[in-house]
Amino acid sequence: MTDAEIRTGRGGLAARGRTKPPKVLRMSVELPLWRALTGYRILTLVYTLCLVGLSYQKYQRPLGAAAYMGALTVWMVLTWRRTTSPERCTRHFLLADLGFAVGGILLTPVVDTHARIMDGSPTLPSIWTAGAVLGFAIKGGWRWAAVASSAVAVANLVERQELARDTVHNVVLVWVASVAIGYVVEVARASERTLARALQIEAATRERERLARDIHDSVLQVLAMVQRRGAAIGGEAAELGRMAGEQEVALRTLVAGGLVPPPRRAGPDGETQPLPHPAGEAVADDAVAAVLTAPAPEADDDGPCDVRALLAPFAGAGVTFSEPGAAVELPAAAAAELAAAVSAALDNVRVHAGDGAHAWILVEDEPHAVIVTVRDDGPGIPEGRLADAEREGRLGVALSIRGRLRDLGGTAAWVSVPGQGTEVELTVPKGTAPEGGRRGKARA
Repeated sequence: MTDAEIRTGRGGLAARGRTKPPKVLRMSVELPLWRALTGYRILTLVYTLCLVGLSYQKYQRPLGAAAYMGALTVWMVLTWRRTTSPERCTRHFLLADLGFAVGGILLTPVVDTHARIMDGSPTLPSIWTAGAVLGFAIKGGWRWAAVASSAVAVANLVERQELARDTVHNVVLVWVASVAIGYVVEVARASERTLARALQIEAATRERERLARDIHDSVLQVLAMVQRRGAAIGGEAAELGRMAGEQEVALRTLVAGGLVPPPRRAGPDGETQPLPHPAGEAVADDAVAAVLTAPAPEADDDGPCDVRALLAPFAGAGVTFSEPGAAVELPAAAAAELAAAVSAALDNVRVHAGDGAHAWILVEDEPHAVIVTVRDDGPGIPEGRLADAEREGRLGVALSIRGRLRDLGGTAAWVSVPGQGTEVELTVPKGTAPEGGRRGKARA
């Protein structure tokens, strides 16, 4: 392999690594509450205006009641949009809104008769007052709600001048309701923050896996090739191969994200050495060169692509390719990822099953998905081997195959019987594309 080829491979990996991570959707569980509060304030204003209008002649000073309702209406017209979002609903607005409510309660004894007040006549703002308290609850939680409802309770007691049963009932109802809503809002905000953090972690994990997959399909394979070539040549090249092997182990542990380090054994000089790669995790040197020299595909190529055209080159003396008579189309990025997964499966067949093994590729075009089956007649995979390889940091299957299919919204399933071969079924839903755009074809 020439230096130019290695530089080309690094450039391809860098191009794939520049893909932007998927965006995390932001949500607001309290936005419906603000909309409901806005509707509540408007409806209760209409109700209060009707209530005062029907009792207009019964007030001691009806002009005073009319002046307050006029001021309240102007206030609502000027500020109704304030309660449509948390950014608009500032603390100063909430204090002014509560001031209108408390002021209307304290103004009631001035404009209404004492007899009507003692008979349970509603205050001037009536149930509109609850909207001012609920604004505190949604904005600041149950503590703000407790303070606002307490101010309303004191104003009601001053207006009534006694602890009447209906007054106490109304005060307790407003206090409990506002505090309960405030507490629910705090819990909802905490849940939203937890969910947003979980979504960020999921997006970061997917991006980490994508980068780890690219590293596995290129850099790790080069290090493995250098280790094998160095051991075969001997001399100073053997020392270079040993160093490449150590770096490969360290890099595998890094991309595995803290998984259990690969087991090590004692060498003849007493030093510990990494165990050889398990079967199915190494690839041929020509496969490594193909990865490094492959050009990075364009990330914006999302047009339809015939999967058959990408899989047909895999056919050869040891691989039988079966396809439908009509085109099997997927978005270009999804088709490329599917072809890369099939290539990874074939590489594992070649190394794990041996040069004399035969493989079959079957493409099926279902109404809602494309299914590609890769089957071989090798010795099969021992039970639990894939899980052990993943725990040891051997992520060829976990990332190059299963990870790619997961990013496409599909699945990868293995069926293996000792002595009868292995079958890998790759299912990709139609109309999907990998997160982060199209990425290049690679070997597992």
